[in-house]
Amino acid sequence: MRDRMNAGDALEHARLLARRGDDSAARAAYLEFLRRDPSSFAALNELGNLALQGGYRSAALSAFREAARLYPANKIARANLANALREDRDFPEARLQYQAALDLDPEFAEAHQGMASVLGELGLPGADYHRDKGFTGHALLTKPYRGAAAGASLLMLVSARGGNFPVRLFFDDRRYTTHVIYAEYWDATLPLPPHALIVNAVGDADLCTRALERAEELLGRSSSPVINHPARIRATGRAANARRLAGVPGVIAPAVETITRAALLGGAPRQFPLLIRSPGFHTGRHFVRVDAPGALATAIAALAGDELLAIEYLDSRGADGLARKYRVMFVDGTLYPLHLAISSDWKVHYFTADMARSAALREEERRFLDDMPAVLGTRAMGALTGICAVLGLEYAGIDFALAPDGSLLLFEANAAMMVVPPGSEPMWDYRRPATEAVIQACARLLARHAAAPQPSPSRPP
Repeated sequence: MRDRMNAGDALEHARLLARRGDDSAARAAYLEFLRRDPSSFAALNELGNLALQGGYRSAALSAFREAARLYPANKIARANLANALREDRDFPEARLQYQAALDLDPEFAEAHQGMASVLGELGLPGADYHRDKGFTGHALLTKPYRGAAAGASLLMLVSARGGNFPVRLFFDDRRYTTHVIYAEYWDATLPLPPHALIVNAVGDADLCTRALERAEELLGRSSSPVINHPARIRATGRAANARRLAGVPGVIAPAVETITRAALLGGAPRQFPLLIRSPGFHTGRHFVRVDAPGALATAIAALAGDELLAIEYLDSRGADGLARKYRVMFVDGTLYPLHLAISSDWKVHYFTADMARSAALREEERRFLDDMPAVLGTRAMGALTGICAVLGLEYAGIDFALAPDGSLLLFEANAAMMVVPPGSEPMWDYRRPATEAVIQACARLLARHAAAPQPSPSRPP
């Protein structure tokens, strides 16, 4: 049948499959169409968006690269390639592509939005300018609904500065219509979109103060249930969390001080090693360990911003000399093990850890995922339960290590924690059930709060 379709029918067939939510069949249909017409901008662009939405970054990059190669003067091709590069954390190349889009159209809001994000990630000036250009008048985005029957409408509050918890894995566009509001730029005189549930996705209290303030204001105009109330998020800054979670039995929290560069360099003597980081950055960026006072000035010279966090160093190395960082997610009051990263470096992140190179380390992680209480012990499990209760969030996570006495060494605990599915290689099969358990728990959380299908009207401003 497909062989008898003309080009227009074949492309519309792929689009129909995508609208119905049959992503696998839609991808196959787009690829079949592109075999017949490999230079179709529409097919390359739509296939790229479908792949990016499904988390297939490599496939999305391939489609968008080809579109940009064939249509270098198309601003959408440039911006979509930049979006995919940003998802892949290739910020320098994404910056070049956003700039190419803006050279073609200096008022292109989506390119300004992306440029603001990339400059913020790189710690470079200009992010505020692009953020204002990109989000003023463009603070609402309604995502397409692809369900067969009527679904609930969700209102998702996010920050234009980033620091939002990752929602792509949890929001099923076959069940929900999602209205996304960039809280800092929302016009308070406008009515809120219809909604049965509000999800506050702003997760970084150190980065997103203004967004959380505006989110609280917006909540005053709705009677719908709220996931992750912004008032509770505001209490999860690194310094504030370290102080309040230190009181939980079984928790060893570092001393954390918010301090300017000048005060840090000219202040009282400190204990070294000392960790210094710029607030609002994650995945190890703008984060250094200083081993001696004489190295302090040089170490902080490249960090972003004037306000820094000085953090007591907690040694998370085991008897083998390797550092460990456990991640556990809190979803609706239940603890879910997500991963264990083990590294020869003090700065432990899963994507830079030694897991792919060592079957023995993967086996240690498997034991943690299969039986968390047995691996962590009673004291750390009690500490996790206590931290979950103190945070009071429907969705959050914690990074930590274990002290020799079984206590929990706190690194951070907040709602900005990433849930990244493992790679497709068979060696990661043991991790898939744990990731899927978190995703399914989040799906149940949304379903429980959005059980009433009728939208809630917003209250007048």
